[in-house]
Amino acid sequence: MPTDRRTLLADAAVTVLAEAGIRGLTHRAVDRAANLPPGTTSAYFRTRQALLTALVRHLVALDQAELAEAAARAPAPRDAGELAAEIAGLAARRLTGDGRRRSLARYACAIESVHHPELREILVPRENRARRTVCDFLAAHGAVDPEERTVTLLTCVDGLVFDRLVNGGSVCVEEVRRLVVAALR
Repeated sequence: MPTDRRTLLADAAVTVLAEAGIRGLTHRAVDRAANLPPGTTSAYFRTRQALLTALVRHLVALDQAELAEAAARAPAPRDAGELAAEIAGLAARRLTGDGRRRSLARYACAIESVHHPELREILVPRENRARRTVCDFLAAHGAVDPEERTVTLLTCVDGLVFDRLVNGGSVCVEEVRRLVVAALR
């Protein structure tokens, strides 16, 4: 099925990007990573830009699914500690295993989007249940401008994830709790 093959290729492209960086992302490298005959990737994605666009769309879809699942799995947080634990758990998942691979690819795509505005459009943060949970929590606890505070809080957590990917280490609940408390001030 074409859809399955496209998904397989996009997922292989994520792996190539995470392991080899943006310069290593070639049709041939994706063919090898997907264990498919040479020329398969270029048959589905004629240009490197088409491949990169498919990869970014795939990353966003995976992220949205992960965030929807996280929001559905957890009850609404009652206090800053519970919210911090949920956010820290998500951050920790982005530093290990498949989450790490996707995070490395996502940051490489974010840098590439500086030169390709069409990628930036795809990467723009989306509204989702997890983001709404954070905003609703901040609003219920008296944060001034909860929408803006949500963006700031989640951007700070994203920065922690980026720092830990580059410099090693993990994101701890206490770090995130301090960010949540700062967002409430």
